[in-house]
Amino acid sequence: MAKTHEETTNAMRMLRTAGVPFSTRSYEVDESDLSGVHAAKVLGLDPAQMFKTLVAHGEKRGFLVFVIPVAEELDLKKCAVAAGDKRVELIPMRDLLPLTGYLRGGCSPVGMKKQFPTFFDETASLFETVFVSAGKRGLQLEVDPQQLCDFLGSGFYDLTV
Repeated sequence: MAKTHEETTNAMRMLRTAGVPFSTRSYEVDESDLSGVHAAKVLGLDPAQMFKTLVAHGEKRGFLVFVIPVAEELDLKKCAVAAGDKRVELIPMRDLLPLTGYLRGGCSPVGMKKQFPTFFDETASLFETVFVSAGKRGLQLEVDPQQLCDFLGSGFYDLTV
């Protein structure tokens, strides 16, 4: 069940400073199920409109961020093509917090310790707004996908299986 939430995260501060409009939705986190599909269900959202943030490492380009629908799987070959790299692998979960400043289930494409090249799945462009983590478990940003991509210097790509 959704709840009201007034906390401000780094991602929210950055979007406000840049003038990117957004709203937030929060929910009670179930530590036994941190999946985005579960979060979408709790919020009453279409899982196709809610996106998860995955961090990978490219052979040539270094760290890369991929934002895909919560119910989908990343296709690493397609990611390599999108990034212009030979090979891409997901980073180990233990490296997520030290690298990004975010925990699993609360990783936002906005406000990482360092901004890495970011790639959005092409399906994000089908919606007027999409949901991404606000940088904390249980808190989602609702934002225009094109404005978010423009802010991050990103684009839309075929990234899923």
